[in-house]
Amino acid sequence: MDFSSIIISLENLGLTDVLLPFILIFAIVFAVLQNINLFGKEKKNINVIIALVLALTVVIPHVTGNYPPGGDVVEIMNKALPSISLILIAVIMLLLLVGVWGIRYTGGSIKGLIAIISIGLVVYIFGSSAGWWSGGFGNIITANPETTAVVVALLVFGIIIWVVTAEPRKPGEQSMLGSLMKNLNESFEKER
Repeated sequence: MDFSSIIISLENLGLTDVLLPFILIFAIVFAVLQNINLFGKEKKNINVIIALVLALTVVIPHVTGNYPPGGDVVEIMNKALPSISLILIAVIMLLLLVGVWGIRYTGGSIKGLIAIISIGLVVYIFGSSAGWWSGGFGNIITANPETTAVVVALLVFGIIIWVVTAEPRKPGEQSMLGSLMKNLNESFEKER
């Protein structure tokens, strides 16, 4: 038995339709509940129950076919997550390339820029997977994985060129976008 046969067997057992969406939703909901302490610090059992119920309420209607056409959360996730993974890999590669060049960022605004672009792309990808942007440009980009890869690669290289060729600002001078990115970066740093 090779790895392909194992993956096919797992898929036939419901790996991407049941198990992976369940684990993903359970883990995210549980982590958020543990972090925000909605029911108190020592209420792990309540957080587990709520995460279990929410994960099951997403997966069970998918398995039983009770979602309306175009509203199946598991199908939307299964369409969107590969593109989200591609964006994550592109961002990591961008940071690696910038690190190889030895560019230092004193203001930390590149994190804010990457965060803003990533948020926009995530909203766009999930919207396309859910069918929110029917027709037009959205379907051209997400319908073909090669097209999506080319668009992401062009965006990454455009950002690299912009970062390398950007004129340095005078001390104390900051654009409105730079200020927004700095504030966004600081909010990410505070949460760690």
